[in-house]
Amino acid sequence: MGGFPFGGGDPEDLLRGLREFAEQQAESVQEAQREQFATLTLNTAVELTGAALGQMSVSGTTDEQAIALRDAMRVLFPEAVALVSAARQGFMRER
Repeated sequence: MGGFPFGGGDPEDLLRGLREFAEQQAESVQEAQREQFATLTLNTAVELTGAALGQMSVSGTTDEQAIALRDAMRVLFPEAVALVSAARQGFMRER
């Protein structure tokens, strides 16, 4: 983040500097919000995937169980990410 841009006394320069400073600050806030949104979406997707896997009843050898859980994760995790992302985007539009 840059320092406060003083315009050297000219009101137009000062106003332009204030506007640029405000735009930079807004961009920084938006980037932080996007990163937080992405992190929350992934964390929620992991939790949903874990909960869904916890509801599964797998049988067979240890290797067969591992394969079944991995196969389920390949389907569940992308679906959970899409669901959480869509829900959050809809929520953000309503605000």
